[in-house]
Amino acid sequence: MKKSSLKNVIKTLLLLTFSILFVIGFFIEPDEIVVHKVTLKLNNWDKKHDNLKIAVISDIHAGAPFINADKIRKIVELSNKENPDLILLPGDFVSNGVIGETFVKPDLVAGILSKLKSKYGIIAVLGNNDWGYNGKKVTLALENKNITVLENNAKELIINGKPLWIAGVADLIKRFPDIDKALSKINGKSPILLLSHNPDVFPFIPDRVNLTIAGHTHGGQVDLPFAGRLIVPSGFGERYAFGHIHENNKDLYVSTGIGTSMIPVRFGVLPEIVILTIKSN
Repeated sequence: MKKSSLKNVIKTLLLLTFSILFVIGFFIEPDEIVVHKVTLKLNNWDKKHDNLKIAVISDIHAGAPFINADKIRKIVELSNKENPDLILLPGDFVSNGVIGETFVKPDLVAGILSKLKSKYGIIAVLGNNDWGYNGKKVTLALENKNITVLENNAKELIINGKPLWIAGVADLIKRFPDIDKALSKINGKSPILLLSHNPDVFPFIPDRVNLTIAGHTHGGQVDLPFAGRLIVPSGFGERYAFGHIHENNKDLYVSTGIGTSMIPVRFGVLPEIVILTIKSN
């Protein structure tokens, strides 16, 4: 084969490969959604709370490409099929700054999310995109639909006769996460789940918190073979990009979320609903 012909073949293959990756990244994966089931064994977890099933739905970014009312209804349907005991929403309900976004009122988002079903309710914190739009409006929309919104505060649940506290801290980028204030009214021996939009608070979370749950990173949105996750919006790089992190005898779980930010692309990082089942170690 002549060199010129070989070059043309290579160019064609590269163009074809790029075209396939482009279609997958911009049109297929952002429109998919998976239910990711994870079992976590935690230290100092009360056996009365064993097998607690938590649905974590993060970074919906309503109004981003592929995230319309029908998609949010699909998220609700998939979550309800799992019959969770508790639903935690780590923020960024609305989209604020992604290419191709359309405005979706937080009242519409809250109305659809209010159809989520669980034994012990729905608890949320706000993210940087919520505050970038209007945090007070997002909070009001959620609370009007009986979704608890925490900001440097905590809520007690009684599960099988034993208390479990859900603490929520303010967004790290747009607000001030006051961890001490969020934990101030919790008895030192009570188990705690802490909800934060941004995982970068994790190094400052005290040992008394059994598990920190966060979103924000989207898992980097793109995970390329050999190159890895090119952009993770965290001061710690890929350290808290996604999944279960056990560090300094503490536990963190970071969801890759539903929507997209900045550029409406996902590759190798599917949108997810996380179903956590918690057990004592």
